[in-house]
Amino acid sequence: MVNSGNRPVVLVTNKETPEKGINKLKQKCDVIFPKSHPATRDEILELAGQVDGILWVGHMALNGEVLDRGGERLKAISTMSAGMDYVDIDEFRKRKFPLGYTPIVLNDAVADSAIGLMIAAGRRYHEGRLAIDQSQWKGGPQWLLGQDIKGSTVGIIGMGGIGQTIAKRLQGFDIGQLLYSGRRPKPEAEALGAKMVPQDELLQESDYVFIAVPLTNETYHMINETSLSKMKRTAVLVNVARGDIVDQKALVAALKNGTIFAAGLDVMTPEPLPADDELLSLPNAVVIPHLGSATVQTRNNMAEIAALNVLAGIANTPMFSPYPY
Repeated sequence: MVNSGNRPVVLVTNKETPEKGINKLKQKCDVIFPKSHPATRDEILELAGQVDGILWVGHMALNGEVLDRGGERLKAISTMSAGMDYVDIDEFRKRKFPLGYTPIVLNDAVADSAIGLMIAAGRRYHEGRLAIDQSQWKGGPQWLLGQDIKGSTVGIIGMGGIGQTIAKRLQGFDIGQLLYSGRRPKPEAEALGAKMVPQDELLQESDYVFIAVPLTNETYHMINETSLSKMKRTAVLVNVARGDIVDQKALVAALKNGTIFAAGLDVMTPEPLPADDELLSLPNAVVIPHLGSATVQTRNNMAEIAALNVLAGIANTPMFSPYPY
């Protein structure tokens, strides 16, 4: 039997979920996990109908199939993420099903990664390491020269929470101009000295371009062969959002033929990226495996917020961080 009494039961879909969130759930619920690690979809679907809530960890599709298998007993689900591109939001909206997520708390960690990628790509860290590995350390006044940050024009596509936090980090770098593009002006961005411009102008003028928008039908392959061709040949592209916002084949071509200078990527397509993917062979691509929110404190906080969301949903009270559908 899954239930050990009158306490609600919550399924946590990944055994490695931080204890801070698990312990929060255990105060009021019994907690179960799939037997396998990583869990299979069949296991999760089988258990969905035996629980009152689910803490959904990972980017496996969260859709009507899960809700159908949950049936009348399942009362609430919270993801442990800010990005929701793997969730069928329309299905949740249609059913008015309580859905939580964990934005904001990861803004600092993701912004830190973005700045790290900016520096690493602009200053050719990966290419320099390859030179060491291949005994090609040449030195000299013109060897492996990178791009300056001081005095540069920086563009941020998407001035939400993460974009604004990146902008705050940039204040310490004495950049020349900060541009942003989006659906509407953001007073918070203006307060940071950012100027809203059309995306084409941002691409044309920026020395560094950050992608910080969610993946939607509108943003899918927003950065493609055409948009890359508008960028400076000395420009650096940084993506900490979702891989499919960038047409990766077009990006590989642009990096190979010098359309842009370099790229720093925390996200890509697919994930995990195969070891033989051409992207990994490029000296001017700094690629890390989706580590944006991967700090101890950030993941602890995400797990705790997700747990609070599930507990509130089960109790039929407002979630700590409900998804605004």
